[in-house]
Amino acid sequence: MECSITMESAAMLLVKAGFAVYGIDYEGHGKSGGLQGYVHNFDNLVEDCCKHFTGMCEREDNKGKMRYLLGESMGGAMALLLHRKKPDFWHGAILVAPMCKIADEMRPHPLMMSVLNMVTKLAPQWKLNQNQDIVDVAFKEPQVRQQIRENKYCYKGPAFLKTGYELARVSTDLEKRLHEVTLPFLVLHGEDDKVIDKNVSQQLYKVAASQDKTLKLYPGMWHSLLYGEPQDNIDIVFKDIISWLDKRCSKANSTL
Repeated sequence: MECSITMESAAMLLVKAGFAVYGIDYEGHGKSGGLQGYVHNFDNLVEDCCKHFTGMCEREDNKGKMRYLLGESMGGAMALLLHRKKPDFWHGAILVAPMCKIADEMRPHPLMMSVLNMVTKLAPQWKLNQNQDIVDVAFKEPQVRQQIRENKYCYKGPAFLKTGYELARVSTDLEKRLHEVTLPFLVLHGEDDKVIDKNVSQQLYKVAASQDKTLKLYPGMWHSLLYGEPQDNIDIVFKDIISWLDKRCSKANSTL
């Protein structure tokens, strides 16, 4: 995905609620440079995001304000990795269907995982065969699927071998270390998600060391809760997000 078009509606809802919002296109995504859809090393993306978002927070007009991360899917994984990189910097995170485990329906065959491990260094830009079109299973609304297919900044082709390996590596690592999460978080997940396993959000809520943690499951909703659902469903999701943020920001301001 990319943030200037696909995520614009989500950003505007938060801005109207009184929050400043900053985004970034990962390398190989959106308007950033690099081969479209290609992730050579996810750690490099984490470093880019860490520099960008901490820089935004440390600007003069943002000093003293509370700092929250919001990420959907791969962005949810990114939020958790940014927290791991600077554990005391962020005041909390909203994790929307975070990529802490790939759903069984989307997980590569075990033989393919072995192939990934062996040949990714030799042919990182080979493309994987995919049985499912992720756009069809992630976004409920047909018009949203059409908009994404028409958006030249969104990569719709088969996953690169190296990209698939990196996503599998990161999600597997996160799944094993969910107990290390300590920041306050709100995790949201559609119960009919076919891309990311909802059970891992439940596991995150169960085992995370965070003292302030909230889990919301939405019956009948799919993977993309921020912009892929009917507007009535999106309104429900953002009502929960804004309510969660308001409570924590109000509490912090009352103690200043």
